[in-house]
Amino acid sequence: MNVLIVEDEIPAAQRLSKMMLTADPGINILAVVESIEQSIGWLKKNPAPDLIMMDIHLADGSSFEIFHQVQITCPVIFTTAYNEYALKAFEVNSIDYLLKPIKTEHLDRALGKFKKFKGTSQEGSLQDLIRMLHPATAYKTRFLVHFSDKLISVEEQEVAYFHSEEKIVFLVTGEGKRYVIDSTLEELEKVVNPKEFFRLNRQFIARLNSITDIFNHFNGKLKIKLAPAVTEEIYVSRERAPRFRSWLDGE
Repeated sequence: MNVLIVEDEIPAAQRLSKMMLTADPGINILAVVESIEQSIGWLKKNPAPDLIMMDIHLADGSSFEIFHQVQITCPVIFTTAYNEYALKAFEVNSIDYLLKPIKTEHLDRALGKFKKFKGTSQEGSLQDLIRMLHPATAYKTRFLVHFSDKLISVEEQEVAYFHSEEKIVFLVTGEGKRYVIDSTLEELEKVVNPKEFFRLNRQFIARLNSITDIFNHFNGKLKIKLAPAVTEEIYVSRERAPRFRSWLDGE
């Protein structure tokens, strides 16, 4: 098994290499790369490995950016000290998600999962493998909101966007109805369908069909117009803009 390790901390990379060789002496560690730039360069110049062990937080940014710059055709096992990226990890080529410090039994389980399904999916594609490992995620289809002194349920397809204003989060429908919802944008971001909704900034999560206009703005930012319209101006930051463009393009 040929493995590429993406890890910017040398001690962590050395420890992971040792653990993997102990788990399976037949593993061949092709390289250890430390950044987004190095990862992209290596993947463009070399045949695809059988497996990538990838840290999420690298010195030059999030490793999810790698997937926007180069096509990765092999399974990935993510490693991180944070657990809030699990859903995002399974949107790409992830077959497992290991929290640091990595435990031997968790690594053994992840490698065993890879080996088990690799043998049964050699005739199929990577996406077949990922679908077997991770059945379709069930995203929220309706949301409980406040309406006067009542609670009502709003269907997901009625939602235009979620808006945070002075620590209160509102659900706004396509018809312009505005309700208070007892969730933070961070909580909502984890449960809405990422193909339909995007976190524009700290104040807005918007549905695709609520975005009416997109304008290039100063310093690489994007200016967004929504329907129903809002009085304030909405911007996507320069750092978030590449991922927003990829989302619009269906990637």
